[in-house]
Amino acid sequence: MCGIAGIASWRPESDLDEYASQMIASLVHRGPDDRGVWSDNGKGVGIGHRRLSILDLSSQGHQPMISASGRYVIAYNGEIYNFRQIRDELDKCGKAPQWRGHSDTEILLASIDAWGIDAAIRKATGMFAIALWDRETQALSLVRDRIGEKPLYYGIVDNRLVFGSELKAIRAVAEDKLQIDRGALAEFMRFGYVPAPMAIYEGIQKLAPGHMITLRSLSDIDNQRPYWSLDGEEQERYRVQLSAGNEDELIDLVHDRLKAAVGLQMTADVPLGAFLSGGIDSSTVVALMQSQSMNQVRTFTIGFNEDEFDEAPFARAVAKHLGTDHTELYVSADEATAIIPELASIYDEPFADPSQIPTTLISRLTRQFVTVSLSGDGGDELFSGYPRYQTVDALWKRVGGQPMLLRRALSSMLGSFSAGTWDRLLRFLPENQRQRINGHRVHRLAQLMILQDIGQMYLRLISQWQPEKELVLGTSGRSTRNPYWPRTVNNIEAMRRWDLHQFLPDGMLVKVDRASMSASLEARAPLLDHSVVELAFALPPRMLVRDGVGKWVLRRVLDRYVPRQLVERPKAGFSIPLADWLRGPMREWAESLINPARLEDEGLLDPRQVSSMWNQHISGSYDRSTYLWNILMFQVWRDQEYS
Repeated sequence: MCGIAGIASWRPESDLDEYASQMIASLVHRGPDDRGVWSDNGKGVGIGHRRLSILDLSSQGHQPMISASGRYVIAYNGEIYNFRQIRDELDKCGKAPQWRGHSDTEILLASIDAWGIDAAIRKATGMFAIALWDRETQALSLVRDRIGEKPLYYGIVDNRLVFGSELKAIRAVAEDKLQIDRGALAEFMRFGYVPAPMAIYEGIQKLAPGHMITLRSLSDIDNQRPYWSLDGEEQERYRVQLSAGNEDELIDLVHDRLKAAVGLQMTADVPLGAFLSGGIDSSTVVALMQSQSMNQVRTFTIGFNEDEFDEAPFARAVAKHLGTDHTELYVSADEATAIIPELASIYDEPFADPSQIPTTLISRLTRQFVTVSLSGDGGDELFSGYPRYQTVDALWKRVGGQPMLLRRALSSMLGSFSAGTWDRLLRFLPENQRQRINGHRVHRLAQLMILQDIGQMYLRLISQWQPEKELVLGTSGRSTRNPYWPRTVNNIEAMRRWDLHQFLPDGMLVKVDRASMSASLEARAPLLDHSVVELAFALPPRMLVRDGVGKWVLRRVLDRYVPRQLVERPKAGFSIPLADWLRGPMREWAESLINPARLEDEGLLDPRQVSSMWNQHISGSYDRSTYLWNILMFQVWRDQEYS
């Protein structure tokens, strides 16, 4: 795990070492163990690298690294988990160089020398962001892993291509030339993150997961190309093959594939552990780790004093059953809020998932004991774990086939009463039902009923600020992009694919990458091994959802290791009591950031809408914490960027 950055102009320049050095100086947290710079002033290229040593701790793993042939120069962030298999293949086919060490970087370079970058990347299993300079063709290739675990930004600034693992590397050499993209800001307010290919700055973009771009001049900037997808003929044949499998065979297949992925990702020359929440995903990963380890696996969890947000007791029970060496940390509201001023620097670009706070805290706790930690990220998207999948599918099946005239009439009826009136009417429902429905949700249902297709319904459900709210001034309420929506025969699969395409890489994985790297901790997600992803999306639906509950096959795998009663509970998520904290210990801080006079002066957000949302929340009428957190995280980020 490391940080990379660089600059290229394809014209003679001086001081490129200095430019690259400035860029990687901002990434020291991603790689505190070593730094390196390589440049060719005559060709106008400079590449920098910060290293967190995981494999081959010697100087033989130093980057940027030049291939044995002398043709290629690489700076790379991440891990190639099957590097030993690739090395064996190179040895057997007679294409191996005289090995200098055993780092995955050297083996990756040798495979590029032997087979070319396209073939080499397709053979690689791992998470990575790669910058490769071809000295023979003067081409710069940027590559991002299949699922998007590792970040990579790039763009043209001052007639130069600049790239980096984080935006702060680009800001280091271009800060006064970067302007906020209001369209990207509107998308951030909608989703709580800036979706690819956008970035918060005009002219900067993210390389899409599973894509690469090869540039021989600045005019190649729009030539991204995919090297992996779930839509090929091979994947379709895989799906047909698995559809005929019986239950036990498919459970065995999922078990074996997961175990192999976990085993690969346990390779490290430094101490290794795992995050453990006590839920299905992390418990499965830890169980498979412990089953393959001669020693106790180190596990880590974080707890809160508020019972409804505290998963520590569940994690403790699973850890005890599996026999791990378990560490937990309880955090108070004051301790959690104390890190808020650091979030803008940690997350680099506006980011507003409240679980960024506990994720940062658990990363710091874990780094005190280990350098690498495995997680259960990806289980919900792969194995249909989010209840919203079933909710939207059921709603669409009920209303999608009804005449639009009838749907509009029902929607109008539901929306004719104010949210407050609905709350007063709903108080006569049984208490267990009142907890699941309120006036705000009735109004949301009214909006969903009149949408044209299930894609619109799903995107509106998971969106926070809707485009038509015109919260961001100057965007006229129009979405600035057309969100990708998969076309499949299965509605739930379409939602899973959308999340795999956008929410996972731009939301969930950003949260984990920035939080872990801020603590110089490498986080690995074995469920996102691409062979596991391909298997999950080829499984027949009956293996995913039973009786309205997702992750059926993953639960059956975990049954082999952990008693069902230890993990079977309603999905809680990994979060904080944000709504109460905004009305309590965070209130003064929040009000200073969203002062109407300040917002008016800044000219980016509509002060009236922000004040209305804040007043609704403070009065206790509604929980508006999610909407407000998006605004607050942008304001904190803006304070840092323009201070």
